[in-house]
Amino acid sequence: MVELNFQRLAPAVPVATTRARRPLGTCLLDRGLITQDQLIKALHLQRRQNAPLGEILVGEGWASRQDVMAALSDQSGLQIADFTQHPPEADLCATMPIAFWLEHNVIPWRRTGPLLLVATARPDRFETIVRALRAFGHTAVPVLAGPDQIDTALGQVFARPLAQAAETRVEPAQSCRTWTASSRAGPVALLIGFCALGVAMPYAGLALLFWMTVLTLLLFMVLRISGLIAYLLPQPEAPEGPKRGIERQPCVSILVPLFKEKEIADALIARLHRLTYPKALLDVILVLEERDDVTRATLENVSLPSWIRVLEVPEHGDLTTKPRAMNYALDFCRGEILGVWDAEDAPLPDQIETVTRHFAQAPNDVVCLQGVLDYYNPRTNWRSRCFTIEYSGWFRVVLPGIARLGLVVPLGGTTFFFRRDKLLELGGWDAHNVTEDADLGVRLSRAGYRTEMVNTTTYEEANFRAWPWVKQRSRWLKGFMVTYLVHMRAPRRLLRELGMLRFLGVQAFFLGTVGQFLLAPVLWLFWLATLGLGHPYQAVIPGPVLSACVFLFLLAEAANFVVGALGVAAGNRRYLIPWVPTMALYYPLGVLAAYKGLWELAVKPFFWDKTQHGHAQEETPEAPISRAVPHPVSVGS
Repeated sequence: MVELNFQRLAPAVPVATTRARRPLGTCLLDRGLITQDQLIKALHLQRRQNAPLGEILVGEGWASRQDVMAALSDQSGLQIADFTQHPPEADLCATMPIAFWLEHNVIPWRRTGPLLLVATARPDRFETIVRALRAFGHTAVPVLAGPDQIDTALGQVFARPLAQAAETRVEPAQSCRTWTASSRAGPVALLIGFCALGVAMPYAGLALLFWMTVLTLLLFMVLRISGLIAYLLPQPEAPEGPKRGIERQPCVSILVPLFKEKEIADALIARLHRLTYPKALLDVILVLEERDDVTRATLENVSLPSWIRVLEVPEHGDLTTKPRAMNYALDFCRGEILGVWDAEDAPLPDQIETVTRHFAQAPNDVVCLQGVLDYYNPRTNWRSRCFTIEYSGWFRVVLPGIARLGLVVPLGGTTFFFRRDKLLELGGWDAHNVTEDADLGVRLSRAGYRTEMVNTTTYEEANFRAWPWVKQRSRWLKGFMVTYLVHMRAPRRLLRELGMLRFLGVQAFFLGTVGQFLLAPVLWLFWLATLGLGHPYQAVIPGPVLSACVFLFLLAEAANFVVGALGVAAGNRRYLIPWVPTMALYYPLGVLAAYKGLWELAVKPFFWDKTQHGHAQEETPEAPISRAVPHPVSVGS
């Protein structure tokens, strides 16, 4: 039986008491735990930060969480729950749904007679808990516990249902989890039928293959050139509206999914320490899989500040994916805004300030902001240079351009920030999709929400080794295939929800990207003509059409060169421009990746081929050239 001090508990029923309470700061001063100067500074910060005084003191390093908890106990007369000696009783949690305990960051600890002792880190907000439990016949009494302690206890009590829920957040109609062996039979049969046509009717098969190749090339080329033109054209001045400032800075949660990250942990923590956003408003969650002993052992040797915490995702079945882990962590986030970074990311120090300012000015239907992704090791080797050129062209030129056109743009896997309530409304991420970012970008647009580009950059490690590059690219291409097939289950519904322009944009991106890699060998045959050699299509396609196609191919290469050159120039990396023409030699390895992804689509569509990081030295990135954006850039609507 737990010994309880009822004299200390009595004043808390109800929570609001008539006796005057000493301010928390005074309690800490009387204990000699903070100085008068620190208290004055913390009170000044509280005017601009949406955080309790205790969190500000802990975040600034002026007090420990244990000090604040003791002062809260002194102030309120509440007992501090000892979860180590007496963990919460699991059967008491059945008094309310899981979502209730998670939303309020509370957990029932003990029952003593008619009293239900509920652990909370915010006794000032406990009246809501009292009213809710009273409706079910319970008399709630608060006891104190740290927010991390409560989260850990909730994770232990509800491990199985939360892990199961993390796999099924997205509605079945927009999820690939129903992608069974029988549902994959259709695409496989179509592929077999195409091969059979080629054998039975070689000329017809060659002609069909040719026009499919030209169509996918044309789709993706039009997308890139449209984005390029929109990027280059001057934008009309937006009408000046009332400027909305941030009355109090919001709390921001950042998810950093980790899996077998032995090499990256020290560098990751060092990069997070560079952030300049108020630490009391930072909620950085390192998300680990329960079975990941490698990362757990690595983090045990790293000293984590108060604003970084570790959350372990319980094992459930065989599914181990990044989106499943983030879905699990989503319920434990405390911020109004939620962002995602990868383990190797190096965000700009003021990135979160930029994001919160942008959200403060954005319309309510803007639920997501996408930042620029770039690489911090372009000089490692030729492949890392090409990877940097590729991403610079996409994130600094094409993506902003097609965003201005209002097209659906799949999100990048990192450096995107959501209004958390809207992400919950959308069902989080599809736990089975290996490109959960691309899928989420389509789903938010289908729901009538918008994404805007935000002027901030995160630097990553370019995957510069050949086979790891193939594995990473095959996962992306497989995910694009899955995402396209999922959303095209009901094409008329998709067209109705997106509108014609955005619907065509989806076709151009997904079909164009996947088709360009799968059908690239068909294009390679045309280079035989430049060498004066014959090729199979001379007997199938009229000469003028072949000549027109050669012009089309040259136009596509010219567009790629312009996009790449403008991208590296915008990133202040003009030294990479001489390498842009070599991109034609960079992409052929993607053909192997595409066919690897196609094979996995048929046999193991949910397999996550992890990319290993921590093999490159971080270079000091040059300051990118900021291109003025006179008004917010929107993606989808």
